[in-house]
Parts: sequence; structure tokens; C-alpha cells
Amino acid sequence: MRLLSVLLIIFAVVVSLGFWTNHLLQASASELLQNIERIEEGLERNQWDDAYAQITELEKAWDKKAKWWPTVLDHQEIDNIEFSMAKAKEYVAKKDIALSWGQLTELKLMIQHIPEKEAIRLKNIL
Repeated sequence: MRLLSVLLIIFAVVVSLGFWTNHLLQASASELLQNIERIEEGLERNQWDDAYAQITELEKAWDKKAKWWPTVLDHQEIDNIEFSMAKAKEYVAKKDIALSWGQLTELKLMIQHIPEKEAIRLKNIL
């Protein structure tokens, strides 16, 4: 009976940590997505300097909010996001509207995908 109690406690802790991690991933991804939307607003208004300042803020937010992501995520996904962010920054700096929009859309999809992929759901477990 004592062994069963210990195992149930360990199971509860592991499940709780999973939900907590998913909540933190969702919260930090939401903040990053808001930053991307501000960049897109700058592009819509054709304010390149504002968009560039916002993409610099996105990089700072990424460094601050997502520095713990590699402990729970695949490093390849983190690298892909960083590469995409670097491309987007250069496209905005060069004032290339088509490539900027395309890269920001790709970046947004990659960031949205992470919490969905890591969520504790039956389809993700099986």
C-alpha cells in the first residue's frame, strides 16, 4: 500500500509538471505572437523603422521568454525559429515587403505550433 501511495504521488507530480510546462509554453508563445503582430502592423502602415524596432524587441523577448524552452523542446525547432527570426530581421532591414511577410508568417506558424505539439492530449501521447 505504501508503494502504491508513493507511485501515485510521483505520477501526480509528473502530470502536474506537464500541465505547468504547457501553460508556461502557451503564455510565452502568446507574448511572442503579440510581438510579431506589432511588427506586421508596422509593415501594414509601411513604417519600416518601427517594424525594425519591433523585430529587435521580438529578439529581446525571445531571449528573455524562451531561454528555458530548450530544456523541454527539440533543439532543431529552437534553431529553426532563431534562423527564421534572423531572416525576418534582415528582410525588414532591406525593406523587402514580400519576403518580410512570408518570413513573419512562417515564424508565427512555428511559434504557434510549439504549444500545440507539446500539449498533453491523447493524440499527442498515442
